[in-house]
Amino acid sequence: MTAPRLLQHWVTEQAHRRPDAGALVFKDERVTYAALEEASNRLAHLLKEAGCARGDRVCLLMPKSPPAIVALLGVLKADAVYVPLDPGSPAPRLAKMIASCDNRWILASGSVGPTLQALFADSGFAETHSLGWLAGAPPRGIHADFSIGDGNTYPGTPPLSANTPQDPAHILFTSGSTGMPKGVVITHANVGHFVDWAVRYFGTAPTDRISGHPPLHFDLSTFDMFGTFAAGAELHLVPPEANLLPQHLAELIRRAELTQWFSVPSVLNYMAKFDVVKQNDFPSLRRVLWCGEVFPTPALIHWMRRLPHVTFTNLYGPTEATIASSYYTVPACPTSEEAIPIGQACGGEELLVLDEALQPVPPGEVGDLYIGGAGLSPGYWRDAEKTRGAFLPRPGGSRGERIYRTGDLATVGADGLIRFLGRADTQIKTRGYRVELGEVEAALHALGMVRECAVVSVPSQDFDGVAICCAYVPVVGSEVTPVTLREALAGVLPPYMLPTRWWPFEELPKTGNGKIDRRKVKELRAPETVSAP
Repeated sequence: MTAPRLLQHWVTEQAHRRPDAGALVFKDERVTYAALEEASNRLAHLLKEAGCARGDRVCLLMPKSPPAIVALLGVLKADAVYVPLDPGSPAPRLAKMIASCDNRWILASGSVGPTLQALFADSGFAETHSLGWLAGAPPRGIHADFSIGDGNTYPGTPPLSANTPQDPAHILFTSGSTGMPKGVVITHANVGHFVDWAVRYFGTAPTDRISGHPPLHFDLSTFDMFGTFAAGAELHLVPPEANLLPQHLAELIRRAELTQWFSVPSVLNYMAKFDVVKQNDFPSLRRVLWCGEVFPTPALIHWMRRLPHVTFTNLYGPTEATIASSYYTVPACPTSEEAIPIGQACGGEELLVLDEALQPVPPGEVGDLYIGGAGLSPGYWRDAEKTRGAFLPRPGGSRGERIYRTGDLATVGADGLIRFLGRADTQIKTRGYRVELGEVEAALHALGMVRECAVVSVPSQDFDGVAICCAYVPVVGSEVTPVTLREALAGVLPPYMLPTRWWPFEELPKTGNGKIDRRKVKELRAPETVSAP
């Protein structure tokens, strides 16, 4: 299969070829390819007539749902760039992202009324941003400049497009160490190259029923959507509430007769922990994929023993390299608890394990992991300095060739497979999300409640295997407690970035040169756990 010129063309092709085939399923709602194509075309025409120009950034503030898929396709068909935002993030953090991407368009739906009210309470924001409401009536007190119903007067045929594969398709914000989230620019070509390889490798077919588990602001969702549309398969959006009980996820896989499941490992670990997968369960399931963090091998063994008819594949790759850069399909159920390799490069990608001089390390030695190839992002949105720091000229490569510094440590085995060994900096992954601990510290300092603090990760018995710990010294004379500090922090950071372990100090441990000794903090561990404000 050859990747289409632009991502939205996959839907257009399927609508022409199989108009009545299912494209999306969400709860009791089923959307055909013809309906998805027509609705997104009408929205694209509406946006263009309203003044949305090529390259404009359009923020999506909505939960995962059919209107959200219509919205992002409509944005692409308007030659614009969609920016999916986390509806669960606090308004101040969202405001930073919206300001950073310099946009004037926000498309919204679902239970985001309080967040919109907080954003539009700023008169300057209200004057410079247009709101489109894409499902039902907007919340009370919210003025929408247009609604999805307004699109009914526009043509259902695709508008003319001027974009090229090298144009941005979307911007995904990740945690930033300075306290400012970083916007990763991903082009149509970046996604197209990976999807083209993955559809061939996994043999995705129109008969597939594929899970859509991650939220839209998480890059794994990009593969769920466009991998499905490229093959003409059916995407089953997993309702967020299904995550509350692992048996609900298992029942969804059974009831929908899913053929592919893709998620972060913590979800699979969660299901294994509660033993919700029966022996020879999910007879329609053909493959399980995971990406985003390490999948503990005991949990993988649990799954593989119960589902001998399923293939299991580990995918690895940061957002900056588009969805995934390497893969490893586990050949047989492991007989030991040795970590699973991240494997070998996907088609068109390159993984390099280098020393400090950017020279390859010998097999078996530890080095820094770099990625090159077709998936590399052009860089961070309007941040040339960060882009230069992370994307380097490829050693010995031709002019313009680049490699991305992942910040991960790895080794190449005698079998040629690459094995991930951990982080080389203060970035962690928890529940599949990438978290810069420096951003958490910056947010804590901005509260004005602590004199100094150190945020570190510590091993945990929780299903994701890591916990965020905060050691802090309160401001003199204040009555700061772990509960009050977490409550205040919850106003500026999303739940997955909040520390769950807290330790008040009169003075933080220091190194010989006077810096906070984070290694000592990690060794001491925090005795007080606060999981909810």
